[in-house]
Amino acid sequence: MFVDDAVARALALGPESTAAEHTIDITTIGARTGLERRIEVWFHRVDGRWYLSGVPGRRGWHANLRANPRFVVHLKNGVRADLPATAVPVDDPERRRRVFIEILQLQDRPHTARPVPRQHLEDWLAGSPLVEIVFDHL
Repeated sequence: MFVDDAVARALALGPESTAAEHTIDITTIGARTGLERRIEVWFHRVDGRWYLSGVPGRRGWHANLRANPRFVVHLKNGVRADLPATAVPVDDPERRRRVFIEILQLQDRPHTARPVPRQHLEDWLAGSPLVEIVFDHL
């Protein structure tokens, strides 16, 4: 796969990135059904790596990726691209803490703030899914 400038820009998330720039779709394979499931999620970039997470609680996409880690990232902000990837669960406590601190700092940025109650680090550490996105051709 050739990664053009538009795709590279879409993947180059930083502190100034907007909510729209964090928004992607992913297609997973259902853990129980084996059927494709496409949903909208936010992705994040921390220390040069990409991640999927969500507020504390069980997530179907996370169960799907645990059962079948191959999935597709669908970029849709400023560029349309379907990027095959593998999800790698992040279970190391120190790495989870570092990534969640960065993700939660988005709440303090007016251009990425979401209309949800303030989230707390300890809640995320205890109950939020976290997987690293490893793109096939990057």
